[in-house]
Amino acid sequence: MPPKKKKQVEDDGPKVLSGVFMFPNGDKYDGEYMKQPSGEVCRKGQGTHVAPDGTSYYGTWINDSMTGQGRVHYPSGASYEGEFVDNKFHGQGKYTWPNGAVYVGSFLDNKIQGSGEFQDPDGQAWVGAFDFKVALGLKFKLGI
Repeated sequence: MPPKKKKQVEDDGPKVLSGVFMFPNGDKYDGEYMKQPSGEVCRKGQGTHVAPDGTSYYGTWINDSMTGQGRVHYPSGASYEGEFVDNKFHGQGKYTWPNGAVYVGSFLDNKIQGSGEFQDPDGQAWVGAFDFKVALGLKFKLGI
């Protein structure tokens, strides 16, 4: 008896697509997304989101939120590049203020939290443990 041929079954699950979306508030998304069986569109993969005020994010999206590696630029000139979890700075990253000051280190729920290095606009640097707005015991880093 010859072997039975298996019937191929098509996967009807969500597939990653690519496109551009304009939101009612004027936001624009250009990147990868998934269309759910319900018809709902969910950002997933790499994409760029730009708000009407000029704030932009480029990076990874998971379940319609900024999660993974990415970078955000603000109209003020400030920027962040690093890890995101559920639309928040979370993990290792670099935040640059408009005046040129830079912090490189740990973030937790959108706050500077943990070990890192802060460099002021004049190039002077401090290293140590940061706890949001408090940073007791920082050490001045000599540029020798």
